Amino acid sequence: MSTETATLGGGCFWCLEAVYDQLRGVQDVVSGYAGGHVENPTYEQVSSGQTGHAEVVQITFDPDVISYGEILDVFFTIHDPTTLNRQGADIGTQYRSVIFYHSEEQRRIAVEKMKAIEDAGIWDDPIVTQLEPFDAFYPAEAYHQEYYARNPNAGYCQFVIKPKVAKFRKEFMNRLKTPV
Repeated sequence: MSTETATLGGGCFWCLEAVYDQLRGVQDVVSGYAGGHVENPTYEQVSSGQTGHAEVVQITFDPDVISYGEILDVFFTIHDPTTLNRQGADIGTQYRSVIFYHSEEQRRIAVEKMKAIEDAGIWDDPIVTQLEPFDAFYPAEAYHQEYYARNPNAGYCQFVIKPKVAKFRKEFMNRLKTPV
């Protein structure tokens, strides 16, 4: 079985990880940092906005089960790609909407997806999702991994992550690892 990797930033990595963990064909989701100029940054460094990193998830998936395009369909459904450097109350470049492509094929698919979304007029404002070549990924600290699964009753999980997961589950019911 072959696998591919997708690296995506769409606000807080906890939100994206909670969704992609439930998607059929996804084998692993790791929260971390990409796109900055500091090697092995800490959460505190990234949170300061001074390292240039975005909070991202690195997704390992089976392309025979789910395509990169389908990974992006979920991405553009679970966050607002029109808000520059913010998602909800999370503000700063570390929360930017960004796709770090791993190949020219991934770049091409991302460009096509963004154009199709723009052409469809789904959003009132233009898409500001950045498209950057993948350089390096640094896993976040252990306490960030599987945060939603380990802390479902935490305030942020209840009020921010849970509604995103519910929206995803409704929209992509036929793509869940465990059917509803």
